[in-house]
Amino acid sequence: MIRAAMVGAGAIAAHSHVPALRAHRDRVELVAVADVDEARAKALAGGAAAYTDLGKLLDAERPDLVIVCTPPYLHVEQAIAALSAGAWVWCEKPAALSLAEFDRMAAAEGAGGPYLSVVYQQRFGSGAEHLRALGGAPGRPLGRPLLALCQTTWHRGDDYYAVPYRGKWATEGGGTTVLHGVHQMDLMLSVFGDWAEIRAMAGRLDRPIETEDVSLAMVRFDNGAMGSVVTSVLSPRQESYLRFDFADATVELRHLYGYRNADWSSTSPLWSPPEDVPSTHATQLGLLLDAYERGERPPASGADARRAMEFVTGLYASAFTGRPVLRAEITPDSPFCHRLDGGIETFFTAARS
Repeated sequence: MIRAAMVGAGAIAAHSHVPALRAHRDRVELVAVADVDEARAKALAGGAAAYTDLGKLLDAERPDLVIVCTPPYLHVEQAIAALSAGAWVWCEKPAALSLAEFDRMAAAEGAGGPYLSVVYQQRFGSGAEHLRALGGAPGRPLGRPLLALCQTTWHRGDDYYAVPYRGKWATEGGGTTVLHGVHQMDLMLSVFGDWAEIRAMAGRLDRPIETEDVSLAMVRFDNGAMGSVVTSVLSPRQESYLRFDFADATVELRHLYGYRNADWSSTSPLWSPPEDVPSTHATQLGLLLDAYERGERPPASGADARRAMEFVTGLYASAFTGRPVLRAEITPDSPFCHRLDGGIETFFTAARS
């Protein structure tokens, strides 16, 4: 039985991670929860141990897996502490406030584990797995990849940003691009592969925050395909939408926070996912547990997890500088590698009436 601990006992832990653990109760057991609010930690823990300090939890419980569900600015030190204690880490997105922070976390992994994996559950539903099988080389039954549309048009009101750490560069790293859109971006990248160039705009149009509430980008991929990416928290009709145009077929996905096979459609007669697996935390957790039991690197870790963070870094760099950004420019020397705003902090802001 794999012994899991959780740090952070807020909504994402209660609504997504606890059900995921219950779905795999035959393989994993929640042994402890840490939260600065002791009452909240005890409430989430049920019969498990409750702590107000992660270090004390790690010393006393020696968990095999630590699930990080705290605000983004706490992730880097908590993940490194857990990895240093020999535990695997499954970290909510954004895993870090910057690409440099993510690299620090990844550097704390061991040569053969423990490993850090990021919560990118949208790429693990059966529809996405089927698309990668049909759309990837060799063979490419759908033909050459040509165009991707990636849209995360959600709605978050002022009450959402009333939480003290939200909407601030210092505590969230960025705005809706890295917090919300990154899920669909990660899925897009898992299908079309690495990006080569990005041209973007971002702005704070309506919400009373420091960070952006909308961003748009045009992308060129390494394989020559092109894409359009739109992210917003200003959209009353919410939708997550992905469209992949290949030379011989179009594949589309319409959903909000998760999908099943019925949410996909395609012009290809080959489109027929062999099973119906939802894009949930439980699905990704199952794959992580499989990797743990085999002693192998889990999906959405290492370079596989870095790709989406690198992409949003390039998007912010283009939005703040007002020029195209090449992937080759995102190096440790770039200020955007260390802060998603590059230390510039200001961009286009519309007057709020």
